[in-house]
Formats: sequence, structure tokens, C-alpha cells
Amino acid sequence: MKLRVVELLLVSTLPAMVLAEKGLPSFGLTLATIVAGTLAAGSANAFNMVIESDLDKLMERTSKRPLVTGLITKSHATVFATIIGLVSLTLFWVFTTELATLLALIAIVFYVLVYTMALKQRTSQNIVWGGAAGCMPVLIGWAAVTNSLSLTAWAFFFVIFFWTPPHFWALAIKYKDDYALAGTPMLPVVATKSNVRRQMWLHTILMISSSVALISLASLPIWSVAVTILLGVVFAIQLLQLKDGSPDYAKVAGKIFQWSITYLSLFSVALVIAQLLS
Repeated sequence: MKLRVVELLLVSTLPAMVLAEKGLPSFGLTLATIVAGTLAAGSANAFNMVIESDLDKLMERTSKRPLVTGLITKSHATVFATIIGLVSLTLFWVFTTELATLLALIAIVFYVLVYTMALKQRTSQNIVWGGAAGCMPVLIGWAAVTNSLSLTAWAFFFVIFFWTPPHFWALAIKYKDDYALAGTPMLPVVATKSNVRRQMWLHTILMISSSVALISLASLPIWSVAVTILLGVVFAIQLLQLKDGSPDYAKVAGKIFQWSITYLSLFSVALVIAQLLS
């Protein structure tokens, strides 16, 4: 289920629910959304492992996954992914809203069919467009509360959309050789370092801009804008250290990857606090 990845996705679900509710949503609704969201993301990730099990054998980073080692068969993994996916959609339908259920289904299908099967092995922009699946928890969390989507919800969607490429490309820099062995055209594998760095800067700037736009649309206190800009400045300082020819190029990329997680986590916490105090 790649629960470490799922945990990161859920970081954005709760603040979306708080913003939609303009306060704390009910415990029951929050629990149902988090559990159902975990199962939905886990289902998509399990299907991903089934589809990519042969590629995972070629990469050191993924060589210990259960389908690679033979701990679990493809048929069993497929059944598991299907069951938890159906349970997820049932939980969404019973305990949240119709729109949240539909969005969860779209997220699973998009990640499996569009990202994993159609994009990942065919284009260096795979994570840009495929990463939209990782933005869906924001919309799902919002829809679970309101059964609708607002401009604020879409602004949050674009924060995650622009956050995903620099986050993942930093990881891809660190594991460039692995992706090359698997024939996966991640941007750092097929593009020059300067091109990768330019695109990371572009998405980072758009991410910070979307973050500020989200705060404005949600009418949150001005101090949350200052916090967001400060977090963005730290992100930019990390990127400045990513220089061509640097002997610590991969090490710096690893730090950017870690900071991107910190950025999203702290930004989400700031959103919750700002909404509860406003």
C-alpha cells in the first residue's frame, strides 16, 4: 500500500476539511474520510506494484518490494487491491458524500491507468500530469464536508499540483541510475541538470504563488501569508544549492526532497491553525 506515501497524501486531506468546514469537522466524518482515503490510495499503490513488478526488479530502491521477492503473488495482490478499493468507495459513499466517492474513484483510475500505464514509461513529464492523482485528497476532503468544490479547494489542488514535480524530481535525481536501468524517462534521467533545475524553480514559484492565493481565497490571517513566504524562501535556498558540477549534487537533491515534505507538513499545520484562530 506504500503507507509512507499515503501518509504524505493525507497530510493535505485534514486541512482541506478544516477549511471547508471553517472549523473542525465532526470526528466521525474525519475518521471515515481518513480511513477511506488511506484505503483508496493504498489500492492505487497496490495496483501500481502489480503493473510495475517487472520494472521494480531492476531498481535497487524497489527490489525488496513483496511482489519482487515473491512474498505475494500478482493474483493475490490484485485481489487485495480490488477489495480495499471497493471497501474505500463503500466507506466514502456511506459516511461522506457522493462527490467525495466519485473523486476517490477518479483518483484510483487516474493513478493506475493514466499515470502508471499511459504516462510513466512514455514521457519525462509523467510526474507533472500523473501527479494530479496525488492532488485529489484535497478535493476529496473538501467534498466530504460540502459535497461541492469551491475556488479555494481548487487553489489547494494547485498547491499540491505544483509541489509534486520538485518533490519527486529531487527523489529522481537521487535515484537517477535506478530509473535509467528501468528505462523510466524521469526528467533527471533524460534532461540536462540545468533544464531540471529550471523546471524545479518554475514549479516551486508556482507552488508558493498558489499557496498565497489559497490563503487569500480562504480569508485567513495575514500572518499565515508571512509563514508561507518564509517556508517558500527556505525551499528556494535549498534549490540554490543544487548546482551543476557540484560533488554533492545528489546529496543536495535528497535534502530538497526532505524539505519538500517539511514544507507541505508545516504549510498544512499553518492552514489549520490559521482557520481555527480566524
